Amino acid sequence: MALSSYPPPHGRRRVKLFALALGLLLMLLALAPLGWLFGTARGQAVWEQANSRSPNELIRYTERRLQGHPRLERWLLPPLHALRARVEPEPPPGPLPDLGKGQRPEAFPPPAGLSSRLVADTPQAIREALLNATPGTQIVVAPGLYPFDATLRLGHDGRSDAPIALRAERPGTVWFSFTQMDGIRVDRPHWVFENLDIRGACARHGDCEHAFHVIGRGAQVGIRNNRITDFNAHIKVNGQHGRWPDGGELAWNTLSNTGPRDTAQPVVMLDLVGADRWQVHDNHVVNFVKRHGNRVAYGLFAKGASEGIRIERNLLVCTPGGISQPGERIGISVGGGGTDPGVCRDRTCQAYEHRDGLAANNVIAHCNDAGVDVNRGLDVRVVHNTLINTAGITVRAGSRAELDGNLVDGRVWRRDGSQVEQRGTTPLAQWLDPAAAAFLQWRWQRTPTDGPLAAGLSTDFHGQSRAGHYAPGALLP
Repeated sequence: MALSSYPPPHGRRRVKLFALALGLLLMLLALAPLGWLFGTARGQAVWEQANSRSPNELIRYTERRLQGHPRLERWLLPPLHALRARVEPEPPPGPLPDLGKGQRPEAFPPPAGLSSRLVADTPQAIREALLNATPGTQIVVAPGLYPFDATLRLGHDGRSDAPIALRAERPGTVWFSFTQMDGIRVDRPHWVFENLDIRGACARHGDCEHAFHVIGRGAQVGIRNNRITDFNAHIKVNGQHGRWPDGGELAWNTLSNTGPRDTAQPVVMLDLVGADRWQVHDNHVVNFVKRHGNRVAYGLFAKGASEGIRIERNLLVCTPGGISQPGERIGISVGGGGTDPGVCRDRTCQAYEHRDGLAANNVIAHCNDAGVDVNRGLDVRVVHNTLINTAGITVRAGSRAELDGNLVDGRVWRRDGSQVEQRGTTPLAQWLDPAAAAFLQWRWQRTPTDGPLAAGLSTDFHGQSRAGHYAPGALLP
């Protein structure tokens, strides 16, 4: 499909008339009560609430209000859907490029500190190796397909100078097929998992929850260069018995689903609760849709009174097709609402859901809700991200955030008394051709200028130095 044909034309006379009719009708319906309310405190609060929500959110709200009123639905849904098609353009057909993120065809070199090698070539041999491996052991899985129907468990701790690794020698040669709720339970420190292809194969989506469940004592885990497909929450991280799996690394993984998840369980590609100082970088996160329950799905999520996450240089595509299908998709959420106090690190989550987090140099595309959402987060930095066909950046629920150098096609939505320090938020079209950007291709409208570097951020999405070059967004021209 030619770039010039995206997005498809919506300027036909009938669509314009429908949109105009909808706007006039809604205005007439609103004017009478607003005329009375506007001079009151309640009226001002209503106006502030409406003005702090994205068009995407207001369209979904209007749809819900119309349900059960067939006559109104018959007249108002067609123009509402026409308006949505303009607000949420359908992603272009065909696969989008991975921009060099996610699992790479080249194997990562083995971690330092490995002193012995054990080859496993059957499911039972893999189980036994995970239980018996001692610090410094490299478990090398022979090429093949390995089905499992019960959780894989670890038997011993690794050490910082002698981790334990489960690896394939080359990506694309080892496949694990899981039909259990938890794939691998990581409750021991200093383990590394690399170069694997892991797929959920449950007949019922609710039965394939996690590929990795990192829990309690599972600190300093490394999950690198894997392809993980068809789970509800591919990577789940949480505490146990007062212990927290801090300091993990999730890097160069492809996290995806082949279709919507037919479940009411949380659909979150990384669901981190209460753990501190995780590094989440260079991953490709794509296609997360939740069909039941609240229908809200997330790409990368940190909450539960956690601290210090660094989410950098990731590519997230919420929906490569069907952007306006039922439900809501959010790219990155720092903080959260409604976490059960019993699973919060401080046992309350009252002060914050996440503190001192960073989301930087990420490319986030085709989400029908916020590309980045800061919800009950404190001292969160959102820096040099590029948001394409999303509802923009939301800062809410009393959060405190710093926004610097982001390139967005929506806008920043602040509400609930949140504090935002904002510099250099720039409309996408000022620097990039939006039609090409929808394909994750870059046609630059401007060249970099001299400008200050954001504190602690010296490179861009591809690792290029930003020294002497200023451009908003994740990438340098």
